Formats: sequence, C-alpha cells, structure tokens
Amino acid sequence: MAIATFYIIEPNSPQDNEHGHIDYVVYLASYFASQGAKVYINAQDKNQAEAVDERLWQKDPEEFQSHNLSGEGPQYGTPIEIGFSQVKPHRNRQLVINMANDNTIFAQTFAQVVDFVPCEEKSKQQARERYKIYRQAGFEMQTINIKNVTRSSEKQST
Repeated sequence: MAIATFYIIEPNSPQDNEHGHIDYVVYLASYFASQGAKVYINAQDKNQAEAVDERLWQKDPEEFQSHNLSGEGPQYGTPIEIGFSQVKPHRNRQLVINMANDNTIFAQTFAQVVDFVPCEEKSKQQARERYKIYRQAGFEMQTINIKNVTRSSEKQST
C-alpha cells in the first residue's frame, strides 16, 4: 500500500521559513536516498527547484548525495531528481517529496509521498485538500510533528 506522510511545521520552528523548509527537504531527500530510494523533489516552481539544487551542492563532501534538476544529469538518473509542477520525473521514482501547494495528480505514481502542513492558513488549507485526495486515492496516511522529531527518532518513524 502506498504511504503519504505529512510533516506538520510548527510556528516559529526552523522549518517555518523558505530557507529552513528547503534545508529540511534536503535533509529528508538525502536520508531517503542514502537508504536506497530514488527520490523526486517536486518544488513549487523553477526558482525553488534551483534553490534546492543549490542547497544540495552546499552539503559537506561526506554528506553529498548525487542529484540533478529534471532534464539534466546522467542517462539513468541520480538518486535525487528535482523538478517542479510543470515537469515530470525523468525516470521511475519510488518517493516524492512535495513542496508544491496544489499539485497532487502525480502522487499516485509513487509508492511513498512526503508532504507538509505549513503554518500559513491558505497553505494549510491546501495541505488539507491534498491530504483528502491522498486518502481517497487509498494511501495509508501518517502525520509527524517536525518540532517533536529529532534526527535519530525521525529515522525510526520514516
């Protein structure tokens, strides 16, 4: 059964801003890729996709994960591919990390979806709508409160 996990972003947490959110997405993508998953990051737009790409390049060498923007990279892809709502993943991917507010049509092609519930009310409502769509599509639903997750306990719960 496909799984959709929503990470709840708490007000005033490190993830409650664009930079902190990107850092957390990079952390999750790196973690899942290190476990052997083929990860697709679905950014809100091209600028956000490029910001995620740049952040992945800034990781320390011992933490570096091979990645590429959609349409770039080697023929058989890298562990992490970064795109946005107007593009589709180049190769089959098991897991999508969704940063977009409204794109859910693609989700059924993945075995696992990671999504977020932001603090801002309009974005929170959009997350609720995505939650309903995933649930109606038959996904097993999970929620994780980011504020109460440490790196060691997160690895056990994801």
